[in-house]
Amino acid sequence: MLDFSVTFVFTLINILVLFVILRIVLFKPVTRFMEKRARAVAADIEEAKNEKAQAKSLLRNYEGRLKNAQAEAEAIIQGAREEARRQAEAIVAGGRAEAQDILANARDQAQAEYRAALASFQAEAAGLVVRAAGRLLKQELGSADSRRHAELILRELKN
Repeated sequence: MLDFSVTFVFTLINILVLFVILRIVLFKPVTRFMEKRARAVAADIEEAKNEKAQAKSLLRNYEGRLKNAQAEAEAIIQGAREEARRQAEAIVAGGRAEAQDILANARDQAQAEYRAALASFQAEAAGLVVRAAGRLLKQELGSADSRRHAELILRELKN
């Protein structure tokens, strides 16, 4: 029975020595490695949370910029439409003014042609009147006198 106890004690001592050696050589490094790994995983998780928050912040920022860009684009388009409308109105007003100028010039030209035609008509009428009067009187008057008399007659007829 003593053998059993000595063997039991040596086995127990061997187990304790093995436990201490394994604890020093294996368990402590493994435990430190596991704790280090757990801290690294926790740090990575925290970093991922921070990056996620930054990504959300950037997303909100970009969405805000996009809305601003859309509003600016609409403002630019509206401004361009207004400018185009103003230019169209200016072009139409210029065309109207030019048309009025053309009409005024045409009226002036027509008036000038009318006056020229009237003067020509008066001269021809004076000649006809002189000839008719000469035939009636059976005499030929001098051309300067006859013209003067014809013009006097036409002036009297105008009034």
